[in-house]
Parts: sequence; C-alpha cells; structure tokens
Amino acid sequence: MAFLDDDYLLGTQLSRELFHDVAEGLPLVDYHCHLRAKEIYEDPHFDNIVDAWLTDGHNYGDHYKWRLERANGVPERLITGDGDPWDKFLAYARTMEQAVGSPVYIWTHMELRRYFGISEPLTVGTARSIFERTNEQLADPGFSRRALLRRMKAKVICTTDSPEDSLEYHERFGDEGESFRMVPAFRPDEALNPVSSRYGRWVGTMESVCGRSMNSFGDLVDALRERVDYFHEHGSRLADHGVDAVEFAPAAGEELDVIFNKVKAGRELDGRERAQYRAALLLELMRIYKNKGWTMQIHLHASRNNNSEAFRRLGADTGYDAMADGAVAAPLVGLLDQAQSSGVLPKTIIYSLNPNDYMAIATDLGCFGGEDRGQLQLGNAWWFNDTITGMRRQLEVVAETSLLGNSVGMTTDSRSFLSFPRHELFRRVLCGLLGDWAAQGIVPDDKGYLAPLVRAVSYENALALFDD
Repeated sequence: MAFLDDDYLLGTQLSRELFHDVAEGLPLVDYHCHLRAKEIYEDPHFDNIVDAWLTDGHNYGDHYKWRLERANGVPERLITGDGDPWDKFLAYARTMEQAVGSPVYIWTHMELRRYFGISEPLTVGTARSIFERTNEQLADPGFSRRALLRRMKAKVICTTDSPEDSLEYHERFGDEGESFRMVPAFRPDEALNPVSSRYGRWVGTMESVCGRSMNSFGDLVDALRERVDYFHEHGSRLADHGVDAVEFAPAAGEELDVIFNKVKAGRELDGRERAQYRAALLLELMRIYKNKGWTMQIHLHASRNNNSEAFRRLGADTGYDAMADGAVAAPLVGLLDQAQSSGVLPKTIIYSLNPNDYMAIATDLGCFGGEDRGQLQLGNAWWFNDTITGMRRQLEVVAETSLLGNSVGMTTDSRSFLSFPRHELFRRVLCGLLGDWAAQGIVPDDKGYLAPLVRAVSYENALALFDD
C-alpha cells in the first residue's frame, strides 16, 4: 500500500466501502476547538506556511510541532522566536525526517495533500519546493481562513470563549450568511480554578460586564447564569471546563460565601475549600446547563506548565503540558450522584488526557443518566491520545461499556486552521475498526447495516448537539 493512499488504514473491502461511500463526503462538526472568532470573521490570509503551520509570531501556534522540534534540538529562535520563516520551515522539515510514526507526521502529510495537493514527503530535500508552493497557494483567495474551513466541508465550528467575552465577532459573522455556523462555547475556567492571584481581577471584570457587584457565592452563580443566557442567544449550546481533576466535597451556603470572599480578597484556599467551592459551582452550572438543554464538557487530568523556566519565558500553551494522574472514580461518582439526585444532570461529555482513566470514567457514566439518548459520554481521544492507536482504543472502550452508535465522534481541540483533516483520520480509524470486526465475525459484514452508525458517529450525533 502506498504512503497515505486512498485506502490507508482501510484493510478490508467493507472498511473501504464504509469510508468512501459513507463517511468521506460528510460535512464536519467541530464542537470543541481554539480557533479565534476574530480571525474567522475578518478572514485574512496567512503570510506564509510558517504562520499557518508553526507560529504566527505571538506564541499562538502548534505546540504539538514545537515539542517535536525541541526534542530534535531545534533552537527556540526557530520555534517560537523571531527566526527567518524559511529557516523555521527547514528546521521543521528536518524534524519530520525523524518523526515517522508520530501523529504529527501523519497530520503534516495529510494537510499537505488535502489543502495543497502535495504528495511527496516533507524532507530537507523537498523543503524548498514545498515552502514555495504552499506560500504561493496561501496567497490565493481560495486560501483565506474561511475558505480553508469551507474546503473541509465545515458545518459548525465551535470556538472556546470566556464568560466575559462580548461575542461581537460571532454576532457579526452570523449576519453574513456564511455556509457554516460559528458558535461560541462557554468556558468558565477562571471561575472554576480559583487562583488567588487572578481571581479578584476576574471577578472585577465580571462585575463590569454584568453591571453589578458580586459579594457572595450566589452573586457569582447569578452572574454566570446571566452570561449563559447571553451565550445561548448567540447560538451556544455547549459549555467546556478544564478542571484538570474532579474534586467533590459538600458545603453549606454560608461556607461557600466565606470561601468566595476569601479567594476574591486574594487569600489562598486550602484543599478542602477548593474542593467544596469547585463541586458546588459545578453543580450550580450543571443546573443552569440542564435548564438550557446544553451539553457540558469536562476536560480532566492535564498537568500544565510543568517547565517553570519555560513558562516564565514563553507563557502557557507553548508545549510544556503533560498527562496527570490521580483519583477520578470516587469524586466523579460523588459529583454525578449529587447531580442526578438533585435533578440537575445535563448532557455530559467527559474527556481525560490520561487513557488509564477511560474504563473508570466510562463505567461511572453508565451508572447515571438515562433521560436522553447518549446523555453521558466518554469524550474522544484527546490531545496526546489523538493518535491512530489512541482513537481506536477510545472507540473500543465506548463500544465495550456503552453504545458506540451514540458517540458524538471527533473534535480537533485545535488552534490550527489546517487541522481539520484529523476528522478524516478519525473516520478512517472508525471504518477500519468496523471492517476488522466484520472480518473477525464480531459484526455483520454488511455496509447497509453499518452505514447508519458510521454517519451518526462521523457527523449526525455531533450536529445534534446544536439542536434546540
């Protein structure tokens, strides 16, 4: 089989039929990404392939690639620094020669093929030609930000936005009659991660946005409810929470007021206070989401900014995060049980960066819900797990513990406008898995039987997240 040919990862006739006849032509719904709404609205062109692929000069690039370059000894000047674009590209090409087997290697070459029609491997020898051809195409009107999304048949792009965001670019975009929707997702990380050095400033910002003071835990909840209403009016139907670890400890209302004012005043919370605050706020947010018919996403077990020297020099989201571990089952059950008992359990997707958590999370989720089809789900293979083996394993866990046909499938969680062929990779993995199962007699060798499941997991279930 040739490198990344039409049938790669599709080892059976059934898998090829499912992909080419069913999955390949479907639109995509990216329900969690980090693209900037301002860029999508203003629709500029990238200056060159380095800006599109590696960094735009503002430490806002592709940290997957940056990690590999650092591992290959590339100086930081050619990664996030002010190096010449050609020198940066050549350094990346040299890194790709060592990256066989990496998902970044696969993504790189899929993106070259799908966006630019370039099929040769990226090497030091081909780098100059690829650099010139991609830059020439990026200057074409068909390569603006929106055009890149249209090319991938985007149907819905869901950005990630803080509660205090004005959503002005979503509003302007919605008036333009574009072929795809851009909607915000509500991400109240500053509220759920009460770090004393930042929390007071964030509360002050929320007070300005909402036009009133916040002096109690109840005031905080009211302000967040108001912002959820605002997001809902702008098309939002999902919330996202990067809480790193689930913590659950009960607390009375008076305790929560004390905790709120303590951290607002810049004082550190102890471990129990943090758990009480986070659990209580999550439960209140779940109530709000449930009433709105929203889906709640929780991203767990990311250990962030592990290299303190690099964090001081480069800031967050620059490639120094990793998997965390720790207890997940008991606190998650405590949270879900309280939500179910209180009648506030919304549709929920829970991701973990640590794949060792998959079975615990999936079986915990199976104890709750039942009001809606696919109400509680293990999220797709996220971040470091976004690999061929990682995606396949996540699909297997879902199939073994729940209902594969209800899965909402793939989302990129990406900062790159060129990342959307990852949906194709997911669909190939899904169709390859079903084809392998059929070859082993686990499922019927019948395209007509399996095609509805492929359509649902590849596209339809994700689109339904945005139904009113």
